[in-house]
Amino acid sequence: MDRLLGEGGCPWDRAQTLQSLRPYLLEEAHEVLEAMDDPKRHRSELGDLLFQIVFHAALREREGAFDLDDVIAGLREKMIDRHPHVFGPEPEALNADEVSRRWEARKQARPERDVGDLGVPTTLPALHRASRLQDKAAALGFDWPDVGGALAKLDEELGEFAEARTRGDLEEIRDELGDVLFVLVRIAGKLGLDAEAALARTNAKFERRFGHVLRAVAAQGRDPAEVGLAGLDALWNDAKRAERSGGART
Repeated sequence: MDRLLGEGGCPWDRAQTLQSLRPYLLEEAHEVLEAMDDPKRHRSELGDLLFQIVFHAALREREGAFDLDDVIAGLREKMIDRHPHVFGPEPEALNADEVSRRWEARKQARPERDVGDLGVPTTLPALHRASRLQDKAAALGFDWPDVGGALAKLDEELGEFAEARTRGDLEEIRDELGDVLFVLVRIAGKLGLDAEAALARTNAKFERRFGHVLRAVAAQGRDPAEVGLAGLDALWNDAKRAERSGGART
């Protein structure tokens, strides 16, 4: 990194700023997520993400703010502080839920922290952020004891959504739809599922099936808009049947 940013280094790298690197950091993080099922790709994408971290630290070093060693030292201190049950003078045998509850309570007790801030980045995808907010609240005791409570809340929110639609106020409809989605995220969490991952699977399924529809329409030499909803739906059902016959989950 020093060579790239130094005299005679790479013109592109030397032109970058923390602001210009923002989209690359986000892109590399998403590529890591996409590669996690393949160890070889996962290793490669982790390297790309690490490069972004090195790059950010190098730019800060040139400002005189901190360097990569400071980043690692800070991380080390944070991990020791977050795990007193491991690194403290009296180690304790705790389960994962107990560790999470204690950590959230310690964070909320810090004098420099806004007690109303749950510490979840606002830039996270909405479903993922909803899950993290709910987990934070649950660690502090604000949660239904089982999935039944979340399902009952879903029925309530669906009723309020239906009432909002009857009144026809778009702002109210949007708010109530958001409440429905928020509860669905908690239902996923209570079942041990990741709502973001579940929706990603459904997105992939839709893309796969609608791709079948588009290929079938193209094979007929027709435009999808000319086929009509009934015709497109019939081809969609063909795609579902093809997946079922192949043993695919639907």
